[in-house]
Amino acid sequence: MAGRIQVTAVRGVSLSVEPGEFVAIVGPSGSGKSTLFYLLGGLTRASSGRVVIDGVDFATLDDGERTRLRKRRIGFVFQKFNLLPTLSAMGNIEIAYTISGRKEPLDLKYLDHLCDMLSIQGRLKHRPSELSGGEQQRVAIARALVTRPAIVLADEPTGNLDTKNSDAVLQMLLRSNRELGQTTLMITHNPEAASIASRILHMRDGQIVSEEKGSRSGQALDDLKPQAAAAV
Repeated sequence: MAGRIQVTAVRGVSLSVEPGEFVAIVGPSGSGKSTLFYLLGGLTRASSGRVVIDGVDFATLDDGERTRLRKRRIGFVFQKFNLLPTLSAMGNIEIAYTISGRKEPLDLKYLDHLCDMLSIQGRLKHRPSELSGGEQQRVAIARALVTRPAIVLADEPTGNLDTKNSDAVLQMLLRSNRELGQTTLMITHNPEAASIASRILHMRDGQIVSEEKGSRSGQALDDLKPQAAAAV
């Protein structure tokens, strides 16, 4: 509610995302794309309808169950990085694995591969204040991927970056989608950024109004190892 006026941010959306797919959701401010992002990630409970992740409906879960599902199955990348300022880059990555609740130890070979893929090997001992914006976002991506989530949700991941760093981060998201096999959904207002996706959805007034293939639609699905699907 906004005062006495009821506001419906998302309405009538029907969306299915296949395992290993890279989908971009594009729209102007106020179109409902960020609300859809929070619904897909289980950060906001839908007032009606269903959000199903790999066969599990968020509406059937209590708060604790939704939190556990998010920790184990979904990796989040945000525009503002949200790194802990008192921890090193490595500390920020490791703490994400710790709070995921996994009992098995962190796979150091996988972590090395992840950091090498994101070109942050030489920056792991540095705190966020000692890193560039592009480096902070790559650390944030590593933090999102360290638990090997089936689904990666990225909300305006290039919004605070210059063109050079934006291009680098987008290529990293595409590479992780291809090499690690995650299902990837990216929210953006930038049509050029959206073009790396295999599918582009356009939102306006809380609804998906059109859909098109990305200019690189064939690349993002090569040699994937499907992990999970999402549906609304």
